[in-house]
Amino acid sequence: MAEAQKYLPGMPDEEEAHEAITLDPRLEREAERIAEALVFASAQPVSETYLASRLPRGADVGRIMARLKAAYASRGVNLVQVADHWAFRTAGDLSFVVQTDEQEVRKLSRAALEVLAIIAYHQPVTRAEIEDIRGVQTSKGTLDVLMEAGWVRFRGRRRTPGRPVTFGTTRDFLDQFGLEEIRDLPGIEELKGAGLLSGRVPSNLHIPVPASEDELSENEDPITQMDLEELGLLTPKAEEDD
Repeated sequence: MAEAQKYLPGMPDEEEAHEAITLDPRLEREAERIAEALVFASAQPVSETYLASRLPRGADVGRIMARLKAAYASRGVNLVQVADHWAFRTAGDLSFVVQTDEQEVRKLSRAALEVLAIIAYHQPVTRAEIEDIRGVQTSKGTLDVLMEAGWVRFRGRRRTPGRPVTFGTTRDFLDQFGLEEIRDLPGIEELKGAGLLSGRVPSNLHIPVPASEDELSENEDPITQMDLEELGLLTPKAEEDD
């Protein structure tokens, strides 16, 4: 009898019942409030994976965050997406209101800006490739400045002789420059329109479409603990005394 009741006309099956729970307006509103509180309370962008783990079961994280983003679009603070993370940021047209004289403005040298741009557009890229594009040597200090700023990171090792380290941008880079993903970087026409490129641009100038900053390419291997020790980012473990 119970089995027969499961398929009576007008009664939802198990999948339909789950769908009905997922679309419950009360659940949606509660999930929005929880997501809003989690992002507001965090000093760093919050991942969608973390949000999903804290929201009611069946909640659609993407839809919830899109609705919250729209709700905050015209307010003094905006909900912004940074890769697969979310954060509240002061509305762009109000940033001057919250700036103070005490805030330190990070200024990059022309060389650092050039290297940052090359890494952003060409990642994964090695130091030798950066120098080949710029036509001059790149000092270790320039790369150190970008890494200390948290905008550039070691990605992996190229599967070529010498196993050179590859560089890429970070989520902090996206956050700093107001990008949801690395593919939102402006193309050549946008750069021209903003006056960042002169009208006499060489015909062979090519600005590539940036690749994903997270996925390793086919000719890259991930950075290992031994690599980090070699690069001076980890102190080798001391051998235990016998």
